[in-house]
Amino acid sequence: MKLSPRDADAYFKRPDPSKTGALIFGSDAMRVALKRQELLKSLLGPDAEEEMRLTRIPAAELRRDPAMLLDAIKAVGFFPGPRAAFVEDANDNIAAILLDTLKDWQPGDAQIIVTGGDLKKTSKVRKAFEAHPNAFAAAIYDNPPDRAEIERALSEAGLTPEGDAMAALTDLARVIDPGDFRQTIEKLSLYKLNDTTPLTTDDIAACAPTSTEADVDDILHVVAEARARDIGLVMSKLQAQGVTAVTLTIMATRHFRTLYRITASPGAPIYGVRDRDRVARQANAWGAAKLETALSVLTDTDLTLRSAGQNAPALALVERAFIRLAMLGGQR
Repeated sequence: MKLSPRDADAYFKRPDPSKTGALIFGSDAMRVALKRQELLKSLLGPDAEEEMRLTRIPAAELRRDPAMLLDAIKAVGFFPGPRAAFVEDANDNIAAILLDTLKDWQPGDAQIIVTGGDLKKTSKVRKAFEAHPNAFAAAIYDNPPDRAEIERALSEAGLTPEGDAMAALTDLARVIDPGDFRQTIEKLSLYKLNDTTPLTTDDIAACAPTSTEADVDDILHVVAEARARDIGLVMSKLQAQGVTAVTLTIMATRHFRTLYRITASPGAPIYGVRDRDRVARQANAWGAAKLETALSVLTDTDLTLRSAGQNAPALALVERAFIRLAMLGGQR
């Protein structure tokens, strides 16, 4: 059963322990992880791991030992309470295992909680959870937290903001990672401990990350993950920091060549990148054909930038190329 973003947020807070399980997927691994943490905490409580009611199974290990998941959901725990088996980084390489386990699930078994990257509509894993009558599938999009989500986070932290403070938090949520934003809320909660006055912009300034400068890697991930709406904001930061158009083009070409190399040699070691799992997911989402087109676009952009007769603003040309690439990457 497919959950809309609003229904998913509600379900993660009050999950049904009688259900078979849930799939949470999206291109932003941090957002997916935060939603998974919320669901597991709501479903199992805070002491599930200590009480051995939660079994964690990486997808790579499950592929080597297909019986792990079925054994985990059928195992009888020593402690009372709901149980779950959590499969991380799932893709179609383990689709058959997941589908067989979904069929074998019976009331009283542990729930099957699965997370994945940007699974396409044709993904067997995604289709299985969306079509299952007693399980859920929730896509986590890259949109920053909206006002309702921010208000809910503040309420859970026992914070009441002034009008200006709410506006400041909304702006902050657009420019930092979701994990950093959650940590900021936690810091504010500690900062205002035993202080019943409303949250102010000064409080936020004291607890917010000291820098929201963009790194070149930020724009590369934004483009590679087809987040076209975020390109303008990150480009503005990079421009303010003095990053040149030629540098961006060179770095983007290097990044997309890495993605192409991964696609051309599945399973080969990935060198020279900070987040190998994230880059591998990007390569899988693009595929060789679209990556060839992307490299052609970047080559043309580089030639245009170096052309003597080029009069258009250089960064505007690069931004246009990045938007074109993001739109290409989002095509299914």
